Amino acid sequence: MRSALQTSSLLVSAPSKALDSVRSAVLRYDICHPVVNDSEARLWHDLEVSCWPTLVLLGPRGNLLFSLVGEGHGDRLALFAAGALRHYGERGLLKTHAVGIKLYRDSLPPSVLSFPGKVAIDATEKRLAIADTGHHRILVVSSAGRLLHVVGGPKSGRRDGDFVEASFSSPQGVAIQGEAVYVADTENHLIRKIDLLEGRVSTLAGVGAQGTDKEGGAMGPQQPISSPWDVTLGSAGGGEGNVLWIAMAGTHQIWALFLADGKLPKGSESKAGTCVRWAGSGNEENRNNAYPHKAGFAQPSGLAWAPQEPWCCLYVADSESSTIRTLALKDGAVKSLVGGERDPLNLFAFGDVDGKGADSKLQHPLGVAWAPEQSRLYVADSYNHKIKLVDPKAKQCSTLAGTGEAGDTLGPEFNKSRFNEPGGICVGDGGKLLYVADTNNHRVKVLDLISKTVSLFPISTDCTDSGPSKPSAPTKAPTLPKSAARKEMPPAAVSAGQTLVMSLALTLPGGTKLTEGAPSCWALSAEGNEWLLEGGVVTGDIVDLSKPISISTQIPAVIRDFHSNPSLTLGVWLYYCMETGNACMMKAASFKQPLLIGANGGAEEIAVTLAHAF
Repeated sequence: MRSALQTSSLLVSAPSKALDSVRSAVLRYDICHPVVNDSEARLWHDLEVSCWPTLVLLGPRGNLLFSLVGEGHGDRLALFAAGALRHYGERGLLKTHAVGIKLYRDSLPPSVLSFPGKVAIDATEKRLAIADTGHHRILVVSSAGRLLHVVGGPKSGRRDGDFVEASFSSPQGVAIQGEAVYVADTENHLIRKIDLLEGRVSTLAGVGAQGTDKEGGAMGPQQPISSPWDVTLGSAGGGEGNVLWIAMAGTHQIWALFLADGKLPKGSESKAGTCVRWAGSGNEENRNNAYPHKAGFAQPSGLAWAPQEPWCCLYVADSESSTIRTLALKDGAVKSLVGGERDPLNLFAFGDVDGKGADSKLQHPLGVAWAPEQSRLYVADSYNHKIKLVDPKAKQCSTLAGTGEAGDTLGPEFNKSRFNEPGGICVGDGGKLLYVADTNNHRVKVLDLISKTVSLFPISTDCTDSGPSKPSAPTKAPTLPKSAARKEMPPAAVSAGQTLVMSLALTLPGGTKLTEGAPSCWALSAEGNEWLLEGGVVTGDIVDLSKPISISTQIPAVIRDFHSNPSLTLGVWLYYCMETGNACMMKAASFKQPLLIGANGGAEEIAVTLAHAF
């Protein structure tokens, strides 16, 4: 359906007062067709739309041709669109020229991550696996942020092979142990394995299309599955790590993929490679039951394994019921821990309330992490933009970090920090640190549970892997934040063929330093006079501020218009942290350099000095 929309150049109307949410959805789902935020529902009323989803086909004069309500009309829409194109084409009412589209994503500053879904840690090797969901890839980094492996990306796909060949489609869940990374390849409906030693990706389960089977039992590559959202390693009737637990959001169930022979609680023996349902009837419910097949989940999206006594359970972030549930490892009994309410059919018992059991309220939690040393559970309460702490013994749920408002503030104190729909979380350093995938901020953040501070987890973009090591450069200058300082410089007299050398001196506040590995950069653009830079944008990294940065550009030998007043704009983005403590931030500035272009040549170089103190 999405390809049909793009092919037919249809306009999508999204009635919403939250413009940022619409923008985020456009980026998250890589939408390349026009989107209208119909916040006042004007199109909604003009096109006589009464419910959603509604698909509308318009003629070349804006006339309403066809309207379809609900889902599952792809074949009818394609048939009618083909007929309409033929009808109007024969009458010469259609034009075949390309329509220029300015994509919102191209206006954003370069980012190492794009909507990171989940993060997992291998404590033994001190490595993190990050699902870089928007870039359709998996990153493996050291605990210091050094990029070790890049697997897949930046485009979506469904290929096994080495790290260059392999591709994913919006991967979410990751689990890492030793030299193996297990991936919930969500939109491909696959479970994948990354072998870091061999440098290869293979498929363990799924057929590459969304399945409807709610029982399972086939060998992994022959077993259709549906929207796996998270994975975690555990054990079931065998050695430790013999099973991969799967949060199967598409069928509202918890499944097991046996990596070695084993047995589910009260179940029969399963051979290695078997992929089978463990809990959940398949009905979208908040239903607890002593029999796992009679329990009901609602888009389970996060898992945490707690094998220690007295817990002995799998914790489940059940997003649509806004609850945290437990699944007993001994007998498969499903129980409520916090959130939601007792009515199994009420999936609207959400909110933001600290408290005990069902008196506490969450909103669409997507991630959970277990800290065995402290016997505490941490929750990414995604739609509340918070990180919460759960005491499973007392069933007490309380806010740990976040104000409840979407934002990107590091605080650095917990109660002053802001997140934007955090989707993943894991525990590191023996329960002293939390790594949070702050999804809509395109970052991983670190919560120090000892100092009670939040900092940015810097990721170096240098990688010796054979896979793609850097995100593609922006095609145009990134957009500056509203808070950016803007300076207009005195005009510089230049002539055709001369080289303009800009000496850029930047000063950080006292007691701060550049964040190592963060994407500090500059971008030189000439909006409206792109011929000055031969149609492109010049960019570069900023790694050292101890001396001025030299940026050179040659004025074209052929001047388009001597009577215009062109200018160059140099934008800078700096990420820096306090030398003592964990507070980090990003600041930006821009310099507009007007040019007075003459025909007469002079010195080979013209130098200008640009300076700014942050």
